[in-house]
Amino acid sequence: MRKLVLAISMLAFAGSAAFADPIQERQALMKERGKLAGQLSKVVKGEEDFDAAAVLTTLKALQANAEKFDAEKLFPAGSDKGDTTAAPKIWEDMAGFKAAEDKFLANTKEAVASPPGDVDGLKAQLNILGGDCGACHQTYRIKKG
Repeated sequence: MRKLVLAISMLAFAGSAAFADPIQERQALMKERGKLAGQLSKVVKGEEDFDAAAVLTTLKALQANAEKFDAEKLFPAGSDKGDTTAAPKIWEDMAGFKAAEDKFLANTKEAVASPPGDVDGLKAQLNILGGDCGACHQTYRIKKG
């Protein structure tokens, strides 16, 4: 009986793992991140008025997004094949990849802890966060042709 329970448990675990698609999960997370950054960018560009409460809400959502990032779950071995722009460098330098994400998370937390009081403050924060994104994409993302 014990072996049967163990076998069923293992099958259930294997079945749930088979349905998880790390490529789709990471793409969804990055699309959400891009959308949030885009909302902040509209304020910096003057396309939307600066609203401190709305900016803080968006920064908090960006922090929550960054906190969901788990490199080992989202970029497991073998998930470099298929519909992905993830560069092989991710798996060659997982420590560096994680460090890049940790830097983004730290800077996002700092932005939430000290929210900007005006557009210039937001612009400075967005330049830092955008720099983090750009540096990571430069090293760990394949550019689409």
